[in-house]
Amino acid sequence: MLGLLLARAGIDVTVIEKHADFLRDFRGDTIHPSTLELMHELGILERFLERPHQEAREITAEIGSQAFRIADFSHLPTTCKYIAFMPQWDFLDFIRAEANRYPNFHLMMETEVRELLMQNRTIAGVRVMTKDGPQDLRAALTIGADGRASRVREAARFQVIEIGAPFDVLWLKLPAKPTDPHEPVGRFQGGQFFIMLYRGDYWQCAMIIPKGGFDKLKAEGIAGFRSRLRTVAAFARDRVDTITSFDDVSLLTVKIDRLRRWARAGLLCIGDAAHAMSPVGGVGINLAIQDAVATANLLAPTLREGEVPSLKQLLRVQKRRNFPTKATQFFQLQAQNRVLAPSFRTQVTPTPPAFLHVLNRVAALRRFIARMIGVGVRPEHIAVKEWAVKETSALASA
Repeated sequence: MLGLLLARAGIDVTVIEKHADFLRDFRGDTIHPSTLELMHELGILERFLERPHQEAREITAEIGSQAFRIADFSHLPTTCKYIAFMPQWDFLDFIRAEANRYPNFHLMMETEVRELLMQNRTIAGVRVMTKDGPQDLRAALTIGADGRASRVREAARFQVIEIGAPFDVLWLKLPAKPTDPHEPVGRFQGGQFFIMLYRGDYWQCAMIIPKGGFDKLKAEGIAGFRSRLRTVAAFARDRVDTITSFDDVSLLTVKIDRLRRWARAGLLCIGDAAHAMSPVGGVGINLAIQDAVATANLLAPTLREGEVPSLKQLLRVQKRRNFPTKATQFFQLQAQNRVLAPSFRTQVTPTPPAFLHVLNRVAALRRFIARMIGVGVRPEHIAVKEWAVKETSALASA
C-alpha cells in the first residue's frame, strides 16, 4: 500500500517481497471500513469491490446458549458501512495491479533482505538475495514493512517492548452450506473460544488456545481435537471430520509488542514491524495501512523534492501513529486479560458479563464498538496529490 501511495506521489519506489507469490493460507483478510474509505479517496474502491468478497454489517458473539449483538456497522460515517472479507493474496494482487499503473513503481519478487547498507552512520539501502544472486539496492529511505518477524528491525537492532499474549490461534477451514448464516460469529463454550468467518464456499475458523497449548492438543490425537471442535463449531459441527490431520491446522503464535523507537537515520519501520498486534478485532492489517498513509502524507513531499528525510521527520510518523497504536493495544489487552485468560483458567463456559446484556439493549453502544473496530483511533486520510514521476527513490521491504 505504501508503495502505491509513494508511486502515486511521483516517487520512484521499489517493494521487496521474499516469496514468489502472495499465496499464504490463513493470513488476515479483514478489510475494515477505514481501509475501504481510503480506497474510495484514491478512486479505486469500485474496482476493488468488483473482486469476489464477502461483507459483514454486524458482529455477534455466543456464550453457551446465549447470543449477543456486539457491533453494528450500518451507521458508520464511511462510504462502506461494513467489513469486507477478501483473501489477502487477492487484496495484495489488487494493490499490485493499481501500483503497476505507475511506471515508477517496482516490485521485486523472490527477493530477501539479508542486511542493511550503511553510509556515514545512515541506512542507505539493503543487501538482498535474489534468484540471480546477491544485489545491493540503495535508496534515500528504507522502510521496514516486513511484519512481526521483521528482518529489517532485527538488523537495525531496534529495542522491542514485549507486551505478551496469553493465547495462540489455530486456523482451519470447514465447509460452508447454502443454508448457513453469513455474518461472523465468535463463540465461547466450555473454556474455548471459536471464531467463524464466512468465505463463500467455506468457513475460515480460528480456535483460540492457551499460549503454547498446541502440543497438548496434538497429544490428544486428531480424534480428540475433532471432539473439541464439535463442542464449539455450532451449526458446522457435522463437518469437523473434514479435518483429517493436524496438517489441516495452522498455528499462529500470537505476540504483542512495539518498538521503543520506530526510526533511525535513513530507516523507518511501520505496521507489525513497528508494533505487532493481537488478532483481537482483526485490526492489524488496517492499522498497518493507516501507518502507510501517515508515512506517505508526512514524507512524500520531502522525497518528491529529491531530499533525504531527516530523523526528526521520520520520528514524526511514530509521533502521529503512537497514540492509535497504544490505544488499540490497550483495548486488545483488556479483551485478552479480562475475557480470554479467565476462560482458559477455568475451562468452563464463562458467565456473560453485564456489558454484553447492555450491548444487546443499547444500539448506540453497538455503534460505538463498531466505530472503534471499523474506523479506529485517529483514522488517516489521503493528503498527498497524484504527481508526475520524478527521480527520487525509496525502498519498502514487505
